[in-house]
Amino acid sequence: MTPPAAPDERLRAILDSPTYRLAYEDIDLLGQDDLRPLRLQLELLKPERILREQGVHSTVVVFGSARVSDAVTARDRLAVLEQRAGAMPRNPTLGRELALARRRVEQARHYEEAQRFAQRISARFQQEGRCDFVVITGGGPGIMEAANRGAFDAGARSIGLNITLPHEQAPNPYMCPELAFRFHYFALRKMHFLLHAKGLVAFPGGYGTLDELFEVLTLIQTGKMQRIPVVLVGRDFWSRAVDFDLLLDEGYVSPSDLDLFTCVDKAEEIMGALERFYVDRATDGAPS
Repeated sequence: MTPPAAPDERLRAILDSPTYRLAYEDIDLLGQDDLRPLRLQLELLKPERILREQGVHSTVVVFGSARVSDAVTARDRLAVLEQRAGAMPRNPTLGRELALARRRVEQARHYEEAQRFAQRISARFQQEGRCDFVVITGGGPGIMEAANRGAFDAGARSIGLNITLPHEQAPNPYMCPELAFRFHYFALRKMHFLLHAKGLVAFPGGYGTLDELFEVLTLIQTGKMQRIPVVLVGRDFWSRAVDFDLLLDEGYVSPSDLDLFTCVDKAEEIMGALERFYVDRATDGAPS
């Protein structure tokens, strides 16, 4: 490339050159493969610094499907599909969509319980400047939205850890703007879920929920993290989704491994499970 001849043009070319950027302002540089360790470090440091500045002492993690919705939304969707199905009764694709929409109406109860639980625990542990058991979710729709929404209903703060995906996942509007984060690396996101966790609540979900749940159970089982209460919400779902008794019968887990979690159905039962865990163990530093 022939450099411009005029001094002012040469100066502009210098100022516009990517090599002239400050290193920490050079996004192209930071995106290079050999700078991955720095990107990992930044994703570790940024949320932790902000949570400390915001005075967040402990969290409760809420996992669950991004595909469920509140009852009103689910019923509205069903009504639209029923109207379409009436005009095209033999359409097999529409028939499958209609069956799924009916199931979504039923699943809306999980959204409601997540919202109720988050409202209750946030109202209890975020009073007079206290910031314990702060609800933390993946920041997306579905159960994540419900939990952030419950904290919002209580006038409390909550955290969202969103993730960049091929099909962008928009953040839900109920988490606090000052506690809303976005990650590139799943590994760092998972780490932040657990750094301050005093409990984990898993609602029905798919691969992501199962992945996050079993990682936590494995970390507790192997002693890589301090034990926290793990509560599975939806007895019918979890009894079918994972055959824990089979794992025990085949000797793949020990009887004590099945004591690492509790199955419940209602928000009040979640609160009770968390309370019993800390009362029974008198865990040091646990909020009361």
